Amino acid sequence: MNQSLLVTKRDGRQEKIDLDKIHRVLDWATEGLNNVSVSQVELRSHIQFYNGIKTSDIHETIIKAAADLISRDAPDYQYLAARLAIFHLRKKAYGQFAPPKLYDQVVKMVKLGKYDGHLLEDYNFEEFEQMDGFIDHWRDMNFSYAAVKQLEGKYLVQNRVNGAIYESAQFLYILMAACLFSNYPRTKRMSYIKHFYDAVSTFKISLPTPIMSGVRTPTRQFSSCVLIECDDSLNSINASSNAIVKYVSQRAGIGINAGRIRALGSSIRNGEAFHTGCIPFYKHFQTAVKSCSQGGVRGGAATLFYPMWHLEIESLLVLKNNRGIEENRVRHIDYAVQTNKLMYSRLLKGQEITLFSPSDVPGMYDAFFADQKEFERLYNYYEKDDSIRKKRIKAIDLFSLMMQERSSTGRIYIQNVDHCNTHSPFNPILAPVRQSNLCLEIVLPTKPLENINDENGEVALCTLSAFNLGAINNLEDLEELAILTVRALDALLDYQNYPIPAAKRSAMGRRTLGIGVINFAYYLAKHDVRYSDGSANNLTHKTFEAIQYYLLKASNELAKEQGACPWFKETTYSQGILPIDTYKKDIDSVCNEPLHFDWESLREQIKIYGLRNSTLSAIMPSETSSQISNATNGIEPPRGYITIKTSKDGILRQVVPEYERLKDQYELLWGMPSNNGYLQLVGVMQKFIDQSISSNTNYDPSRFANGRIPMKQLLKDMLTAYKFGLKTLYYQNTRDGAEDIQDDINISIQDDYCESGACKI
Repeated sequence: MNQSLLVTKRDGRQEKIDLDKIHRVLDWATEGLNNVSVSQVELRSHIQFYNGIKTSDIHETIIKAAADLISRDAPDYQYLAARLAIFHLRKKAYGQFAPPKLYDQVVKMVKLGKYDGHLLEDYNFEEFEQMDGFIDHWRDMNFSYAAVKQLEGKYLVQNRVNGAIYESAQFLYILMAACLFSNYPRTKRMSYIKHFYDAVSTFKISLPTPIMSGVRTPTRQFSSCVLIECDDSLNSINASSNAIVKYVSQRAGIGINAGRIRALGSSIRNGEAFHTGCIPFYKHFQTAVKSCSQGGVRGGAATLFYPMWHLEIESLLVLKNNRGIEENRVRHIDYAVQTNKLMYSRLLKGQEITLFSPSDVPGMYDAFFADQKEFERLYNYYEKDDSIRKKRIKAIDLFSLMMQERSSTGRIYIQNVDHCNTHSPFNPILAPVRQSNLCLEIVLPTKPLENINDENGEVALCTLSAFNLGAINNLEDLEELAILTVRALDALLDYQNYPIPAAKRSAMGRRTLGIGVINFAYYLAKHDVRYSDGSANNLTHKTFEAIQYYLLKASNELAKEQGACPWFKETTYSQGILPIDTYKKDIDSVCNEPLHFDWESLREQIKIYGLRNSTLSAIMPSETSSQISNATNGIEPPRGYITIKTSKDGILRQVVPEYERLKDQYELLWGMPSNNGYLQLVGVMQKFIDQSISSNTNYDPSRFANGRIPMKQLLKDMLTAYKFGLKTLYYQNTRDGAEDIQDDINISIQDDYCESGACKI
């Protein structure tokens, strides 16, 4: 190659090409890594040098070459590519590899409007110097390539129009800690900042996208989940739509409860007009959701909830179906069908389900959530009232239609509203749970809005985080992590802004948190237990008992300092009732692990001092945030040893943790023979988790006769989930053709499900 070729530097200067410099960077990036080769990267890159080539283009080509070499045989290429990407990122952000001093970074970014100006008001130069001493920028070298690309694409402060990057990861971590603990006394806050920084920068605590991308910036809205309930009025529908737009634009995923909207053909104004039904208003909500992105970080998304007994249910179930015309489809939001024991009983008994418009059956919609006995009484009463418009359908036909659409789209979800209220931290008479969120793990009280400034309505928010189970050495490690996480997230509730009064009122009154886990698959592999055979049940019981115990203890200690949340009396915790008192006892048949913590002493402390937070736990998918920690996502088994995810930068490959050592211990998704073991594990978790769990069902058609999934298997798994106390079911994943469902509608679900006494629900 012509050594006199010129390269163009990032600042526009030109100089002679220096191949030794490229080699030195590659040698540095490979240090300590196994089975990686500089020459392989160089061969793979195929750089076509020309006069004036940009050094940034050379660097990006080499990064891409290293990333393309990531494989099961050579997983460390993910760290080689990551180090090269970090080098490149810092050059873009700072013009050099070494980051600036923290104080200088903050001053510069505040002037540019990228960081919140309160940082310079709340902290002095000496405190920034102290925080600078906490930072270990070499922790950047522990990221995988997928993590760096997610950081660069979603989390680091940047100009999303021209792509300019302004920071690297360790500044993100330390400044999040500084913001969250800024209101703590000066004598205490530095200790909390250091410990929280260490926990998040070593991946022990995982934080969601809104917090990672937002805390330290002037945009102060960090709740991941927003639950909006709509009443059966135009004012409420418009107020709900307004609220959706405000929160989608500020990074939140949306849950919409539209179950109160009356059915097509219902009377309006004493017969002056007839109602156009649900679909036009669902379209209205879809437009609101898609009107803007989540802060430029991700697209707007929502799940809409309605009851199974709604008169329009047959039309609503097919709204995502690819067949049909635009007028009768609303495909760009997801849906959750709300059901309960009465509906399941009708299925098991081979009976009919009667459909109503909520507007025609006074009291029944509210009782559906608040009082199961009253709901059943009213349901039976209205079934016999011939003056009420209704339709009867075989329960097997309705459930089969729901499961067919769930299989076809993967995105017809299920909410068991009775479990959400009987195994709940909220007193259902005072604060019933009537919906969940986008990802089906948040179950909180809501009240419809009548206008956007309605202070009597309740928009529920939940602020999330997760423990990285793969990063803990023993369950006692969870105690300090619980203290740090609860305090940080609780402080965030006061730190953030609220664009809607009903959201602030709810957040300040309930102070709800949802702390879950990531890396569960790695955790099981490390302990040499599996999802499918029951071997992980007792470990899971011990682990989630510890999680909930330490979270409650941390919130109780915080209540002693700062007081219980104002609406604590609306919780069952205020009555001394704990999750271990109300779970579905059927789970005891598959897990006999005893309790290991002093729950009775904690119960008494909660009755005396209360809790700072109405809820503490929820298990979210963590699809993106887990990548930052190089972890398996949430509680799900991986689909393969290498996870392939697409991004705006192309294909990202991420190898499961410790693949070479633990490859025989991992159980992959499509290696599981059925959903039974997984549903048992989720049931064990739900015994302790006070909100809900994003849990999925998975099917490989090749495991069934003729490559078709029997309908009775889908129904059986749904009933098993209910039997073990699951509150919600999220995605249905099908390995091949999502429509390979066997048409066996005439099967007797009673005979099939009731084998071995399973029909007790």
